[in-house]
Amino acid sequence: MIKPLSAAISAVLLASAMSPAFAQDAGDAATNLDQVIVTGSRTPVAIEKVPGAVTLVTQEQVQRTLNLTEDATAVLARMVPGYSESSQAMSNSGETLRGRIALRLFDGVPQGSPLREGNRNGTFTDMGVIGRIEVINGPSAAEGIGGAGGVINYLSKNPEVDGHQTIISTRYGTQFKDNSDQSKIGVTHTFRGDATDFVISGAYIDRGIAYDGDGRRVGLNTSGSLSDSYSKNLFVKGGYNFGEDQMQRIQASYSNFHIGGKHNYIPVEGCRFDPVECPNPTTNTAEKGSIAGSLAEFNDFEQFAVKYTNADFFGGDLSVDAYWAEQAMRYVPENGDDRQLTKPAPTDDADRIWDQSEINSEKKGLRFGYAYSDLFKVEGLRLRAGLDLVEDTAEQRLALTNRLWVPPMKYTSMAPYAQLSWDIGPVTLDAGVRREDGELEIDSYTTVAFRDHTPVQGGKLDYKATMPNFGAIWRINDAWSVFASYSEGFGIANVGIPLRNIQASSPCKAVSCITDLQPLITENKEIGFNWRGAKGQVGASVYRSTSDFGSTLTVDKATDDFILTRSPVEIEGFELNSAWTFNQHWKATFLYSRIRGQTQYYPGSGLKKEMGILDISPDKVNASLTWTPTDTLNATLGVSKTFSRDLRETFTNPANGDVYVNEENTYGYALWDLSVNYDTGRFGQLSLGIENLFDKQYVLTWSQLPGWQNYFSGRGRMVSLSHTIKF
Repeated sequence: MIKPLSAAISAVLLASAMSPAFAQDAGDAATNLDQVIVTGSRTPVAIEKVPGAVTLVTQEQVQRTLNLTEDATAVLARMVPGYSESSQAMSNSGETLRGRIALRLFDGVPQGSPLREGNRNGTFTDMGVIGRIEVINGPSAAEGIGGAGGVINYLSKNPEVDGHQTIISTRYGTQFKDNSDQSKIGVTHTFRGDATDFVISGAYIDRGIAYDGDGRRVGLNTSGSLSDSYSKNLFVKGGYNFGEDQMQRIQASYSNFHIGGKHNYIPVEGCRFDPVECPNPTTNTAEKGSIAGSLAEFNDFEQFAVKYTNADFFGGDLSVDAYWAEQAMRYVPENGDDRQLTKPAPTDDADRIWDQSEINSEKKGLRFGYAYSDLFKVEGLRLRAGLDLVEDTAEQRLALTNRLWVPPMKYTSMAPYAQLSWDIGPVTLDAGVRREDGELEIDSYTTVAFRDHTPVQGGKLDYKATMPNFGAIWRINDAWSVFASYSEGFGIANVGIPLRNIQASSPCKAVSCITDLQPLITENKEIGFNWRGAKGQVGASVYRSTSDFGSTLTVDKATDDFILTRSPVEIEGFELNSAWTFNQHWKATFLYSRIRGQTQYYPGSGLKKEMGILDISPDKVNASLTWTPTDTLNATLGVSKTFSRDLRETFTNPANGDVYVNEENTYGYALWDLSVNYDTGRFGQLSLGIENLFDKQYVLTWSQLPGWQNYFSGRGRMVSLSHTIKF
């Protein structure tokens, strides 16, 4: 495990060596003091009073990333210290926050289903409608189940000006190779009046195939690719303020997003180095054509939400939220063993078929929240309390043969919570508790042929947990503050994996006795500091995240498919995020993240092993330098550096002398990008973006570990030109 003090010193020295200036938009340092966060608190709370590590990604930072790529998670990889690299795909496979799965929200509504984590929850809307992103770094139960690694809340835009405004955005990108072009058009209309406001936005994106630095087509991701795809998005949000002094508000929103493959290419598997079988390794690629009878992959996300607020309800703030969301995700065709119509003989692949997995989920929720200041007439004492009700259903099928792979599951819960915060001069104390009272119901089902058509008895499981949290922040002076916190997260492990893997030899064939279905409780302890000055800011924290019955992924050597492993997990990490403004022309940003984790070599053993790339991302640095010579022109040069990591361990079981070897080697790389913006005035803003500036050839870090058809190179140089005009 890491030694936090030495890690912190090393990171600070690294930052100093590069310059004391690198980090997050330092030009916003003054305004950051006035920023608030609603994620995890339900009501606005000044970020300087939050005893924990929080990252706010501004609309400007979102737009800077959009100049380079339309990848929905790329901005997180660049701006959030503990977030791993982007998968550059429709899928967010391999993407974690502080080594664990994060809960993703869109305007507070959960995306996807924790019952069957399909790694598609990062692409659910057009990023052009996002106003900012709030990230709680570390486990949190505040927003419900699923926040083992933290909470990522994408908040939609609000009208910027009074009256009507129309924004038209267009984008064209190319790698200057056959069918590599990308194009986008988006139109947003807003209105803000005395009591009424609304946002209407639509966008369409057409993407060609991607090429790597060597000029080869990038392979089609088995969980879904952005390459050779299109997406369309409709978003509508409107609100009305009423009552005395307009203290009450009713707001409704609707989102409908679809991204689908165009079905012009088929995957071609590469081969990793082997002195006999593959002396000249090649990554996966794609060739024109289609698999007979197959269907195009897609993501469908649709949601409707209504919110009522009253800023003077018996002296406090009342909020009531109701939402409905439906999501469907179809994956690309595969012919893996566990998708067989008939289990093949050891030397006969005659019955190997192509099939496509499809996950469908639906959720309904009702949330009540109430906040009251100066409780019991004590100045600075604030109460936040409420109740969350949710119903979440999910299942997974093999679409081409209409076979059930993961049975229908329904999770219902009632979760009351209460939180107290007390401002005592420069100190804020915060403590609370949330009670999760849920039930998981799973239908009886029969596994697929590869799992011996095994009948499994359905049943119900109760999920009950009481999760406390507490913390304190001391604002030493106008520049310095320190904090310490303890928090817990509640989740359900990816239950679809153990359910679909039951076979004739499994000792348990009933839901009631499958231990892998037990809840995931994550504890997080953290200390940190923040400094904000006239020209810059620095924040750093050290954390330790543990779970007695954790959840990690390993690859089954027999099927190359994922296996869910439930064992104790310990994760420790260090994060640094900083910014500096040299003068009115030059700004710089720098962030650093280091994560280490351990789990048991196999469940129930005392043998510990280092966690690998499927869970823990390598050390990373993200930095940028922005030059603003005039009010109408600015340019940003950025770099994302992932470091190499070698895991080599040998264990001997003292009970029987068995020897276990754990070896995993990943190499790092640096990717540079350039973004230039020029405001022409009445003719709008032009933006030039160059992703992978030096056309680096590399294999994505999470893809360097052998697995089912996962040997993918990253995108080569992409040049994009965008135009935005407002009127």
